[in-house]
This record gives sequence, structure tokens and C-alpha cells, in this order.
Amino acid sequence: MQQLLRLRAQGRLSRGHVRLAGECLEVSERTVWRWLAQAETDPSTATGRGARSGDRFEVTAELRVLLAYWRGNASAVHRQLVVRARAAAGEQTIAVPGGAPAEAVPLLDPVPSLSTFLRAVRRDLTAGERAGLARGPEAARAHDVFGRRPRLWRNHTWEADHVQAPLLVDADGDLVRPWVTWFIDVATKTITGTAVTPGYPSRASVLAALRAAVLRTGPYGPAGGVPEHVRVDRGRDFLSKTVLGAFGVLDAEVEDLPAYSPHLKGTVENLNRCADRMLFAVLPGYTLTPKPRRAGKKPDLDAPEPLAFAEFTAEVLDWARWWNTEHRPAGLGGRTPVESWLADPTPLSDIPDAALWGLMLEDDGRVRQLSSHGVRWRGRDYLGAWMAGQAGRSIRIRHMPHHDHEIEVCDPAGRHLGTAHLADAATAEQLDALRRTRTARARRLREEAKKAEALRRQRYAPATTPTPAQRLGAVTAAEAEQELAEATHSNLAALALPDLIPPAPPPDDWNTPASLRSATGEEKR
Repeated sequence: MQQLLRLRAQGRLSRGHVRLAGECLEVSERTVWRWLAQAETDPSTATGRGARSGDRFEVTAELRVLLAYWRGNASAVHRQLVVRARAAAGEQTIAVPGGAPAEAVPLLDPVPSLSTFLRAVRRDLTAGERAGLARGPEAARAHDVFGRRPRLWRNHTWEADHVQAPLLVDADGDLVRPWVTWFIDVATKTITGTAVTPGYPSRASVLAALRAAVLRTGPYGPAGGVPEHVRVDRGRDFLSKTVLGAFGVLDAEVEDLPAYSPHLKGTVENLNRCADRMLFAVLPGYTLTPKPRRAGKKPDLDAPEPLAFAEFTAEVLDWARWWNTEHRPAGLGGRTPVESWLADPTPLSDIPDAALWGLMLEDDGRVRQLSSHGVRWRGRDYLGAWMAGQAGRSIRIRHMPHHDHEIEVCDPAGRHLGTAHLADAATAEQLDALRRTRTARARRLREEAKKAEALRRQRYAPATTPTPAQRLGAVTAAEAEQELAEATHSNLAALALPDLIPPAPPPDDWNTPASLRSATGEEKR
């Protein structure tokens, strides 16, 4: 301000100087001119930003707490500040509905205007802080700044994740929302392995996707091999003993990221978003599409039939092939992921398929004896044609988690002997009957729960004044007495006693049974 006054005294002050000072001080040009006029009248104000330079309203820690209480609603906070100031002055006020306790509201003298308060909130709180106060800490992350990791070489780092497709598919007669598990190479953005699960994924899904990624076959092109690092997000299936053992055999370091930190594995999170927008959104049965309102609850005859699970799996694998061979993500210099993969001269580490079969299986952990009935495991017998003549041999069992229809048998040294299948497996007809019975039982339980919820639901009349809650459909005392009287005197048939008056004896010309003749004292000769 003193520099501007010096320029004005020398006759060299221009509008450009005033505009530049206003931009630096974040005020308007008119405010700077007003400060200059005040400084000429009162030289003591020339040391700061103006006559009110030290009186500028600022958001304090107490006001931040109130903003958090009102979920970022600055107007509601200002209303409560005004009410608090008026109550302290002895004026008659109306409390703000749902407001914070009076002792938590600071007393401001004077209370700034609403425009001043809103301007201070925008000035003193960043966009991330305002979003966090309104929608929680997760919303604030969208305004944060993150550094880029340096781009390394292929197979240096993989990222893995599950994503649930927001659509319904037909899995053996049931409509389910499938899950997709995949691994992606961070350096080249190449999908190396994928597994699709109709239900909730497990460690079996992780092992199946990892096996596809290591083998470098299928729809993923030449990409794959053995990674050096794998990033996961604290999923129980990714950190299970079996999966960690498989990563340990591959000599791959597992990086367990903190919870609720999707930005630390942005490559696979971006893959999830792209799959949702490029693939899931155009498939039949997509559940996030807004549906038009219909009169009543009639079935939508124009709705497309949901995909079968096999068809959905084929769509996912075709999309993974398109992503690797035709899509050109940003950051790869106009090349596809496979082209970037092939252009990287980093040597690869491969594991033959014959040596990989046991890596993705879970060890039973004990040595068993092969009996004349096969292998006894979990209370059931498993047989295989290769077992002939080998009863009494010591074996060990390896199996895919949650796949109990077949097991892999090896000797104590780890050499694979063969596959054993469940001996007394149910027929297809038995499985269908069992599945129908389970479906009917589940449907009945859902209907009973729905009826019970309807009984539990009670409607109330809306209130515009502080009155007790009033039930809708209430019955008066006269109506209750009338209904009870009608129920008591209308059903006379229920009160009849048919055995009170015995029936008359049958006529003589009837051919009555002997029991009836003895009961009536007649004997027909």
C-alpha cells in the first residue's frame, strides 16, 4: 500500500498498478482504490491491506467442527451462528432444527454476513476439504495430487484385483452377478491372466488367474511369465496360505497395500473402470441402467434375456484379447499393450505346464494309504483307473480349493501319480432334483420373510404439528364390538352338536348292517 501511495505522490500510479495489487491481494480493483482513499485520510492504515486488513473474517477450528457436523452445509452453520448471537443478546429466537448443541457453537461479535461467511469458507478451505466435509474422506481423494511411479520393465510389477460385474447372468438356472479376477502388468498395461467366477471369488479364482498369467497362453497373447512383484489390497483370498505359498514358489514379492487405498494400484483400478464402461455397460442384464417407470408392476417384456455364464465368460476373454491387441492406452506412445510387451527386451522367466500343475493346488498336509476302495478324503472315497494294483501305497493329496469333485494324487516326494474322481457321484437327474428342492426352499423362505416384513410394517399419518404418532387404519371401539358380535352369532354351524340327538331307527325294509341292527335292538331273521 505504501508503494502505491508513493507512486500516486509521484504522479506515476496507473490502473495497471492497482489491478496488479488487487490480483496479488485477491481483492477487486475497486477495493484497492478504496484502501488508497482511506490511507490518504488516515495514514495509520497504510501499513496493512487497508482499513480492515486485520479484521478479515477467517474460518476457525470451531467453525470447521460445525461444518463437519452439518456435512459441509455452510449456510446451515451461518444460520446457527446467527441464532446463537441473537440468543446471547436476549432476543427471542427459534432454534435451528437438528442443530449442534449451543455450547458447541462459537459466539461471534459481530456475525459476518452470509456472503462473507461463504467467501471465507471458499478461501480458507480447499476443494478437497469441502468435498471431504460433505461426502467423507473418500470424496476428498479426488482432489488430491499423486506422483507417478517410474515406468520400469515388463513383469517387474503386476497388480491384481477382483471386480464384480454390475449385470445378471444365468448360472445353471440362477441369476447371479459374476466376478472377474485378473492380473495386469503395470509397465505395459497388458492383461496377463483372467478368471471368471459366478459367485463370490475365492483363492481358487486367484490361483486360476495366476496359472493363466504364468503359462503365457490363451487369449492374452505372448504376455505372462513370472513376475517380480505383485500388488494386492489385503483381500483374504490374495493373502491366503495357498496363494502366498504359490507366490513364494514363484519367488514373487507380494506387496500388501493399505486398506481403502485404490490410488496405490491405479493400473488395475483403471482396468476395472474401463471394463465397466467398455464391456459391462453394453451387455444384456446391466443393472446400473436407469429403467423407465411403468404403470403397476408388470413384467418388462422388452427386456433382453440375460447371458449364460459361458457366454459372459467368452465376452470377457474376447474383451481381454481386444484390450491387449487392439486398444491403445495413453502412456504407451500409440502402441498396443502387446506391442509394448514385445518391444521390451527384458528376459522372461517361464515355468513349464508340467511343473505348474502342483503349484496352483493346495496340499492336504498328511501322508495317506491307498486302500482297495481308493483314497479316503473328507469322509468320501475317490477312485482312478491308474490305482489298479497299487493298494497300500503311501500317497499325498493336492486339490484346488472348493473343488471337491476331483483331487490330484502324488507320492510323498511330490511326483504326480494321477487324478482321482469322486467314487459315488450323484447323477445329473439327482443333482437337478436336489437343485430344484433347494430353489423351492429358498423361494419359500423369501416369501415367508416378505410376509413377515409386511406384518411388521405399520403406516402412520403425516404430522404438521407436534402430536403423537397416529396409526393409519385404526379401528374404533364400536367397530370392534360389531365385528366381534357378527363373528360370534353368524357362524351357527360351528356351534351345532350333531351327536346330541340320536338318529331315528332305519325303516324295516332297509338292508341295514348287523352292527346297526344290534344298536337299535332289531334282529332280522
